[in-house]
Amino acid sequence: MSDSNETDVVVVGGGPCGSTVATLVAKQGHRVVQLEKERFPRYQIGESLLPSTVQGICRLLGVSEELAEAGFPIKRGGTFRWGANPEPWTFAFGISPKFAGTASTAFQVERMKFDQILLNNARRNGVDVREEHTVTEVLEENGRVVGVSCTDAAGRRSEIRARYVVDASGNTSRIHSQVGGKRQYSEFFRNLALFGYFTGGKRMPAPTEGNILAVAFSSGWFWYIPLSDDLTSVGAVLLPEALDRVRGDKERALRELIAECPMIADFLSDAKRVTDGPYGEIRVRKDYSYIQERFWRPGMVLAGDAACFIDPVFSSGVHLATYSALLAARSINTALRGSGDVTETALFEEYEARYRQEYSRFHDFLVAFYDMHSDEHSYFWKAKKVTGNTGSEVQSFVDLVGGGSSDERALIDVNAYIEQQSRDIDELAWSVAQAGASIQMQAETGGVADEQDPVRPGGLVPSSDGMHWSRPATAAA
Repeated sequence: MSDSNETDVVVVGGGPCGSTVATLVAKQGHRVVQLEKERFPRYQIGESLLPSTVQGICRLLGVSEELAEAGFPIKRGGTFRWGANPEPWTFAFGISPKFAGTASTAFQVERMKFDQILLNNARRNGVDVREEHTVTEVLEENGRVVGVSCTDAAGRRSEIRARYVVDASGNTSRIHSQVGGKRQYSEFFRNLALFGYFTGGKRMPAPTEGNILAVAFSSGWFWYIPLSDDLTSVGAVLLPEALDRVRGDKERALRELIAECPMIADFLSDAKRVTDGPYGEIRVRKDYSYIQERFWRPGMVLAGDAACFIDPVFSSGVHLATYSALLAARSINTALRGSGDVTETALFEEYEARYRQEYSRFHDFLVAFYDMHSDEHSYFWKAKKVTGNTGSEVQSFVDLVGGGSSDERALIDVNAYIEQQSRDIDELAWSVAQAGASIQMQAETGGVADEQDPVRPGGLVPSSDGMHWSRPATAAA
């Protein structure tokens, strides 16, 4: 491992967001130092993944085979006891053409194992990963962030200078305020989660045994996530009027809440709560729906939960984190390569605009989803309205909750990018490879219009390798 204190990019945080952006930048030949305050493996919540992450981002990272070998439960969709319909209803990712065939599944993961896979992969791709390094300060010069100060496990302090700093350190970030502005907490989602782990819980019948189960009840809703044949993550998300329930004895509170929700009580009727090891604690997570007023400043960008987070009912956390990492990597890669006629401001405005748009889709839909007087058909209609999808209402719903509503090729058709990258023999041939791939792709697929239309006036589009930004063809012409 290099002890260099000068690099191209410093990534703060070793979770999925940090490892994704670090890997995607390092794969372009740039120097990356990744700082993680803990020693992996470590506990983390956020265990239910979406197809956009598993079939898109993870394939770009090159970890698909490892994930398949890890034995994580296969998630084909979700089952909800929610809204006006008294009976549970189920959706499958395969309903949407965007997630057809082998792309129609995701995983339920133990984050200790999943995050370790991604961090190890970052190392294999040349990232200088330094665990037990806590970032204590952001370094600035002339109004620009130029690095960080950190302390290692022995208490030794060092400074690492970089052209860009990525804060991917999550909701507990110590440095997110350095971009300016404040976190704006949602007035609507003033919820709190109380959760623990059980062995011996029941499973739904095949083929839905790996689905996430979400069950509404009078005080909020429960998640029920199968992490293995025997281990289940169970959490109660409480509405504001029920928040006093968690003060004091958390064990008693969780037990009483389970008793109030007949479906979850039945699933746990023969189960025992895990009381030792990393899953032995009953935990509380609060203030988890927020968005930062600014996502970047010269030399620094917030990614993943450091920038925003939304209520977890549709398991959007890791999707938003890894999608933002891809967007941030494009901006950083383009800036480090030399962006030509595209300014740094344009690159990071593109990042922020797209990340805010994806966050807003989930936020606006969830406001409607919390209307318990509606049924699933009303929710499907609202999803179509929020996303502007041209497909059916149920397809619009699945596209959104599967992480594919952005029409981002890297999330729903990553083969085009992987094939393109394999043709890029060296960096000097980048422009030739890009032009040739665009022509070939257009001939084979009938065009790439879905990624040649910017999401905002004057905006940028992904390059043909998916790792940079470029001007739309019409603008370039």
